[in-house]
Amino acid sequence: MKRDAVIVSAARTAIGRQGGALSSLPAHIFGAEVIKAAVDRAGIDTAVIDDVIMGNVLAGGDRLF
Repeated sequence: MKRDAVIVSAARTAIGRQGGALSSLPAHIFGAEVIKAAVDRAGIDTAVIDDVIMGNVLAGGDRLF
């Protein structure tokens, strides 16, 4: 049975300053909240999700400039 991959929703984390109020939260907590938000926005049953692909632009401690 062929199954096509689809993008059903997207979400992003909050943006904080280095060492700021969000610095004590582990990355996996941010990730979990983003995935929950994307699933809620899509209005789909989690039982139909086979895989989740999540990207990371900057890791903690990285600087833009």
